[in-house]
Amino acid sequence: TKMSVPENTGHLDRFCMEEDADLQFLLSGGDLLKIRSNSWKKHRFYKLNEDCKTMWYKSHKTLRPSNPTFSVDDIAAVRLGRQTEGLRKNTDDKVEGQAFSIMFKSRRKNLDLIASSEEEAKQWVAGLEKIISHMSKLNPQQKTGHWIFNSMCKADKNCDNKMSLKELKSFLQDINIEIDDEYAQELFEKCDHSQGGYLEGEEIEHFYKILTEREEIDVIYTTYAKTNGFMSAENLLEFLQKEQREPASLSDALILIDKYELDGSAKEKKLMTKDGFLMYLHQMEGLIFNPAHKGVHQDMTQPLSHYFISSSHNTYLLEDQLKGPSSTEAYVRALMKSCRCVELDCWDGSDGEPVIYHGYTLTSKILFKDAVQAIKDYAFKTSEYPVILSLECHCSVDQQKVMAQHMIAILGSALVTKPLGDQMPKDFPSPEELKGRFLIKGKRLNKLEDCFTPDASAIEDDDVTEEEESGGEESQEERKEEKPKLKLAKELSDIVIYCKSVHFHGFEDAAARSFYEMSSFKESTAMNLAQDSANKYIQHNVEKLSRVYPAGTRTDSSNYNPVPLWNGGCQMVALNFQTPGLEMDLNQGCFLSNGKSGYILKPAYLMDKDTEFDPVTLTRGGWLKPKTFHVMVISAQQLPKLSKKSTSIVDPLVKVQVFGVPDDVAAKETDYIENNGFSPMWNANFQFHVCVPELALVRFLVEDYDSMTDNDFIGQYTLPFTSLQNGYRHVPLLDKNGDILPCAGLFVHIMVLDD
Repeated sequence: TKMSVPENTGHLDRFCMEEDADLQFLLSGGDLLKIRSNSWKKHRFYKLNEDCKTMWYKSHKTLRPSNPTFSVDDIAAVRLGRQTEGLRKNTDDKVEGQAFSIMFKSRRKNLDLIASSEEEAKQWVAGLEKIISHMSKLNPQQKTGHWIFNSMCKADKNCDNKMSLKELKSFLQDINIEIDDEYAQELFEKCDHSQGGYLEGEEIEHFYKILTEREEIDVIYTTYAKTNGFMSAENLLEFLQKEQREPASLSDALILIDKYELDGSAKEKKLMTKDGFLMYLHQMEGLIFNPAHKGVHQDMTQPLSHYFISSSHNTYLLEDQLKGPSSTEAYVRALMKSCRCVELDCWDGSDGEPVIYHGYTLTSKILFKDAVQAIKDYAFKTSEYPVILSLECHCSVDQQKVMAQHMIAILGSALVTKPLGDQMPKDFPSPEELKGRFLIKGKRLNKLEDCFTPDASAIEDDDVTEEEESGGEESQEERKEEKPKLKLAKELSDIVIYCKSVHFHGFEDAAARSFYEMSSFKESTAMNLAQDSANKYIQHNVEKLSRVYPAGTRTDSSNYNPVPLWNGGCQMVALNFQTPGLEMDLNQGCFLSNGKSGYILKPAYLMDKDTEFDPVTLTRGGWLKPKTFHVMVISAQQLPKLSKKSTSIVDPLVKVQVFGVPDDVAAKETDYIENNGFSPMWNANFQFHVCVPELALVRFLVEDYDSMTDNDFIGQYTLPFTSLQNGYRHVPLLDKNGDILPCAGLFVHIMVLDD
């Protein structure tokens, strides 16, 4: 018999045993041609492991399979056909139907594969999509059960479906728990009812129950389970109103019981068991992020300048900006993370085809038309709101014409080529009016008012590019003398409608310009304006768009803190999406709400052209809505082991950080817990004062304590302060790339009170 754990853990192995032809095909495995380049194409035998969670391959030169090459959890998508840059470049059109690609959530390269027939390729894709879909539907208890079950199987070295004391210790280390020999012995003897010196069957189930016990949940449940040891709908309602501070009704409580209770007979009696209660706390309604903010809930009919817009810098890069690879895949990744403003750094290419790369560096090149096609294909997969193509154009007039032709041909009617409506607008259209549309940001020869009037085919270009502006200390005039002046093609100029790039010559000059004329600011200039002239910058950004980009000296593609610039009303705070870290965590947290649409409506005081708001001096006004933020960090569950420390157990600590206006920035941290990443408990209480909640973000950071060096990152979660839910809440954790850690999380208690 197979090693087993309780039924409610819902293992994938049972799912895989179903009579499903596609899944059985994956379990049997097959030969695929792996494509890395034009010269590296090798046959590999791929197979889905029996755990239905990991894939492994072997080359035909080795007799034994390698370790699993990847987990199903790591797959972001499976694409049928030659949809990746690698497949298009390195294979012929004739294998279109046989080709497919596996895309990963992390920065790992795509896996490009060719099957022996079109039917086989479809089976691989269908089977993998079924497994991915099923994994995504597992509830947290099922994921935990599956993970524990796999670790148990791994610890069962002699495959006898029994667990010895030695195997139990190996298993505990694998799931990130270190316990002394005495306790391990005590736990083992407690479960070894038959006293046979090993655990099997029901004894393993008993051990599993002890292991997954949540003491902190038991205490809460027992307090409110006042109906013969269970929670009635009335008991649950009391919990929702008193602890969760929700305006709930009895029908809300009954809905939760019906939705999440696992025990059929309890559900029939309108009761909630402890397992059902834990299930509720792990679902959307029990998480820290307010589910009302999960979809688009903000007014999307305001002018474009009234929104923060998720924006990317050097979007084409997968790594650093000196020698890293350029790829259309980088555009796909940014757009799939709801980025709404992407950058195209365009240069003359061979055969009359413009290319994209970081000029004067060793970064590789991609064709402009391929990048535009990738943008078209993935622009509206996660958000239906407009995408802005920010052009950094270094091309000759002839190749500018080619750029315009490609954008018109590929983007078609979705490209905005004239102002909306029948007459010249006085303000920007709204994201709602621009759903599914593309805007071009770039230079324009004439005024928008003259957009239907024939004009000269070229004009001297007096505006500076980002590279020039962020270059050395020499003056703009000196730089102009060194470089021949570029000219602008009318065809390219004509498709720049609402985002005409102009140089910033001060607030007075900008105020006299038309609403559609916008400036880009290098980070140091923008930071100075946000610090020293914050109120004027905010007023400027009410009616004008601003784009901020990282300094040219950031050759490692590092990022800057976007928060002060959002405080200053800047809409497009462009970050290097390819570089993980605090700054991208803040960006992902800021754009977490409003349906992850990539658009966040600014607070009212950032949309008023007469506003007196200044985030630095923070004078009195409607923006001051002081809150006291109480947070108790109670516990964590199933923190992952760090790959570079695979033999050691983590010593976790939690930092709670607040970002916002300068007066609100604060951080507090728990003590570290030695040798327990599985179920550490802190019960640490913190208090913060937040003056401007609408601009605040809260970040929960979990680290592995190290006394000798910097702590190591384990996971984090960032969300808007205004999206916090009160009460007992689970906090999901994301890895450094912003992807969910499947089983890991924090358990906290939140209380936000008006001062």
